Amino acid sequence: MTRNGTYSAPGGLTDLSDFGRKAWDVFVSDNVDYAIKGPDSSQVLHDSPRPQFYNLTKTETAADARTATVSWTAFPRILKVNSTSDLQRWKKAEASRKAQDEYCEWSVTRTDGKVTRVTFTCEGPEYWDVLAKTSPDTALSLYRRYISPEVQESDLFVNGEYDRYNKWNSTTTHGAMHLIQKNNTLAAEIELAAAATIRRVIDGRELTAEQELCLCSDYGQPERNSDPHIGGSVNALARQKASITLADPVGLYFDGLSTEGWATPDGSDPQSYWTYERGEADHRVRAVYEVPASMPFTVGDITIHGRPIQYGAQIADFVTIKLTAVACRFGQSTAEPRTACKEVATTELARPEEAFVASAFSAYGYLGTTPARAMRPTRNA
Repeated sequence: MTRNGTYSAPGGLTDLSDFGRKAWDVFVSDNVDYAIKGPDSSQVLHDSPRPQFYNLTKTETAADARTATVSWTAFPRILKVNSTSDLQRWKKAEASRKAQDEYCEWSVTRTDGKVTRVTFTCEGPEYWDVLAKTSPDTALSLYRRYISPEVQESDLFVNGEYDRYNKWNSTTTHGAMHLIQKNNTLAAEIELAAAATIRRVIDGRELTAEQELCLCSDYGQPERNSDPHIGGSVNALARQKASITLADPVGLYFDGLSTEGWATPDGSDPQSYWTYERGEADHRVRAVYEVPASMPFTVGDITIHGRPIQYGAQIADFVTIKLTAVACRFGQSTAEPRTACKEVATTELARPEEAFVASAFSAYGYLGTTPARAMRPTRNA
């Protein structure tokens, strides 16, 4: 059996100071513990606790452990099912980062109206909260390296606090340093995975389909690519009576880019223009699609099924994102399935459920005198 000493930075990134790494460990560990506990059972029924979910820094991972990688398409399925054409959905996705809700967001650079570069990110915002709080100079340096040398400290910090939605990270045209869509958080990923470990037996039948599980457990939007697939994959492990957690380092990562049906003007491999800028192997968190300036064509000259690339969203159709779960102690869980779906109690809620926010933590508990709090993380916002 093994037990992790601490939670690692996502992607194996080395930006954090010793102080920041300790703060990150506290953030992840506390959110995992919070997800295990689940919501207040007097306010939300049939959704707590989650005994099959565990904290791998506090509970040993048994020798029978195996991993399960869950991947999905980066383009927002909600837009796809609610659009009448490809052109319409691509335009919608490119109109605002708020529409990019599959744990992947992107920004497009154009020259004379033609696409020359598309930057994709799946870095969680909480990591940047911790980084900016504990190493603000490093955060500024990274923005200047990956977004623009013109970034100023005053662009990123307002009254000394990091602004996730600063002008260099809030549009589909000025850059994308990390995720900002309100559902695209690591805390929400942890909560979804934990909630999905609850088995459901309704009217004598155990739920197994991704959509019915998502609807019954209410851990996300059933129309997304990500939420029902993540939940269904985790629940399949739970039905094997296993203990489950998210693999360290906890995060969302690029699974890859498929270029089947793509063509370049000179016959070169379109896959060769996809590069990763941040994250270790198997844990990539930043990617760029760009043709070198030395080539006689640009991204906008490449075609996908005969159609020139006019939007970064066309590329997102072929990008996949992933997370990795760990399961062990198969057949040993004694947790009983719930015989009802999640529901909010009819009594008036005294106050909203709260969750820890990354910017609140330090190596010794909190970074500030008054911990910042937020609504319980959810993929239903």
